[in-house]
Amino acid sequence: MAEPRTFTEQNPIRVFLLDDHEVVRRGITDLLDTEPDISVVGDADTVEHALARCPAVRPDVAVLDVRLPDGDGITVCRELRSRLPELACLMLTSFDEEDALLDAIMAGAAGYVLKQIRGSDLVSAVRTVASGQSMLDAATTARLMRSLRAEPAETPALSPELASLSPRERDILALIGDGLTNREIGKRLYLSEKTIKNHISRLLAKLGVQRRVQAAVLASQLEQPQTGDRPAK
Repeated sequence: MAEPRTFTEQNPIRVFLLDDHEVVRRGITDLLDTEPDISVVGDADTVEHALARCPAVRPDVAVLDVRLPDGDGITVCRELRSRLPELACLMLTSFDEEDALLDAIMAGAAGYVLKQIRGSDLVSAVRTVASGQSMLDAATTARLMRSLRAEPAETPALSPELASLSPRERDILALIGDGLTNREIGKRLYLSEKTIKNHISRLLAKLGVQRRVQAAVLASQLEQPQTGDRPAK
């Protein structure tokens, strides 16, 4: 796991902003630029402009509006992260939609906040995702997971990525989906925290995802592991 990134006034968080409303862009820019450790290095009002301008300024964080006149910010998130793997994308929207949240997670977004958020909370969100942490609050993620598990659909065959996991990795993935920390998973499965960390690194690679919360969404396709009994060694 990568170490948390740190920023200072001399090495500020470089932010790129995508929103089709000029007033919103100006307001967010003014808000963020007053912070000594944050600098807005570019902006755009369309998908086309964002994809052309953002990679050139090499931001640490991209604040992306979900709904745009020529597309959507989730597509921009996916494309930008394919070009800039270290980029943290913070999705900004007027709507609290589970479908958009799921799409944002699977596109690799590090955070998802509503435009009704207070200015101080938006600043905190930018700092959080810049440091490498997730800004998807536990309550929202838990609600999404309940929704996914409650859908009365036919049980699909496991994807090749999930099928490639070992039984132990599937157990760990299911517990990630339940929101357990590495330490809690270790206690549940009678394994050291370091061993769990190594397992998670491998299963993320097998699933082709980089963020723990993306793996948690995929965990909804698995049956819950039988962890009540001590597993065989």
